[in-house]
Amino acid sequence: MRAFRRAAAGFRLCVLCTLCVLGASEARVLYASEARVISASEGGAQEPPAPQTVSTAQFQAAIARLGNLDYSTRTTASRTIRRTASAQAVPALLQAVSDQTDGYVRYRALVLLTGFNDPRTKDAMRESLASPNDRLRTVAYSFFEHSPDTAMVPQFLTALDKEQGEFVRPALVRALAALGADTRVQQALLREVARGEDFFRSAVIEALGDYKAQYAVEALVAVARLEGPLQDDAALALGKIGDKRALETLAAIQRTAPRPTQPSIAAAICLLGINCESHEGYLIEALKFSDRNAGFQELLRSAAGGLGALAVAGHVEAAQALVDTGIPSQDSTRAPVALALATVALRNTPLTIAMLEKRLDREKTIGLLAEGFDMLEEDLDKERFFSFARRNYWDAPESSARRTLMQTLIGKLDF
Repeated sequence: MRAFRRAAAGFRLCVLCTLCVLGASEARVLYASEARVISASEGGAQEPPAPQTVSTAQFQAAIARLGNLDYSTRTTASRTIRRTASAQAVPALLQAVSDQTDGYVRYRALVLLTGFNDPRTKDAMRESLASPNDRLRTVAYSFFEHSPDTAMVPQFLTALDKEQGEFVRPALVRALAALGADTRVQQALLREVARGEDFFRSAVIEALGDYKAQYAVEALVAVARLEGPLQDDAALALGKIGDKRALETLAAIQRTAPRPTQPSIAAAICLLGINCESHEGYLIEALKFSDRNAGFQELLRSAAGGLGALAVAGHVEAAQALVDTGIPSQDSTRAPVALALATVALRNTPLTIAMLEKRLDREKTIGLLAEGFDMLEEDLDKERFFSFARRNYWDAPESSARRTLMQTLIGKLDF
């Protein structure tokens, strides 16, 4: 549930006030979601059939515009860079990461660099781990989550004792969780389950679940037994791990936990393979009920998160339920549902693409997905999604349904 809490907090901020109080670099990411609404070029131009070559001046101008406050200008620059052949793009992006004076441009260049799958990216990420720029460190840790390197364990464990960045520390924790076979990592993450602020503990619990940390079952059971803000996180993590030793605890707290926590417990029991049809049905009904009745926002977010977790695990009907409820809904329902759907797209992209190919209301579904993308902070994961879409676009036969879908996704979700 960490993503829902973070998104809700972020969107309470006034964009106009942010522009006044923060510097331009810090304001850009919050400005983006507002700007997308009024962007005239949201649909994007037709993708070229293969990577392109542009003039050096044009490419350097695109890099400079990565920091522009205007959403359309910024996304057009990103689009130009993504479409450029790697032989030209990678050296220029590496230089931008190291030499640009604008910290936000360096950050965006580092994110875009990951889309080219160049071995030199790893060195840039290692260097970025020492950057004072929180955004660069977040991207670097996220990169190593997806490209685990056991040699980095000592450095990551040292950072765990010092790193307090609100978005950096969760990325560091996930990078460590990806290296969970190491007993040193296991000991460190088990320690973090029980200490620190709830926001950071939630990130640890979520990571342990996502990486199926069998070694953490007892620690998570202890958290799940305690009614409080982390009970739903712990329950869901136990379900993701899939160890049926957790069933006794989940069944016990299902009888006593408050109503907003029930969807997470139901999703967890389903993930254990117990009465999944009935628990999934409960989640769908809970989502519909809280959509129809005002005042059940916590239940709504929990139901959407539970269905999202099932969809990430491969339950396509859970993803379909999010779309079916989200498309006709109003803002109070639409935002949590869109966020859950976008999370599914990042963590189970093949399932999302397969679902989109079968939807008759594809444009509306992609519109819902785009709203969720705007709320997510995980730019590196979104870049990975774009890389997937572009590879599929270039590999698909011309005029095929797959190419048309990829073109629509690239155009609507560009950032």
